[in-house]
Amino acid sequence: MQAARALMHHPRVAVTDIEARLGTRYTAQTIAALRRAYPGVRFVWLMGADNLAQFHRWQHWRQIMDTVPIGVVARPGDRISARLSHAARIYRGSRLSGAASHLLGQMEAPVWCFINVPMSHQSSSAIRARGEWGSPPAKT
Repeated sequence: MQAARALMHHPRVAVTDIEARLGTRYTAQTIAALRRAYPGVRFVWLMGADNLAQFHRWQHWRQIMDTVPIGVVARPGDRISARLSHAARIYRGSRLSGAASHLLGQMEAPVWCFINVPMSHQSSSAIRARGEWGSPPAKT
């Protein structure tokens, strides 16, 4: 938590351990609990394209799609598999253009969009395994 808070400095983002406090394990459970705890808040779920590629295997994935707008962030090597995924095909009529992604927070589910961002091939798992999580980047 301390490392994540040290990295995130945005007034509209809060780093919390809310899943631990809510006692949830699965995304659908977490979203349902958050919506109950914060009924006036409009949530948008962000996930990597690698997750959309296998999203149909998640517990209650359709409930997630039907509950909150979803932003799918491009990941190296997963753009095509995500766009052709089972979930993307089923919800193709609910897809918003990436250029309109700023509207996600104002829209009702089901709605999702694919967001292209600058790519990094660095693996977060590998960074954590090396013990570099939370270390500030080296100044050059």
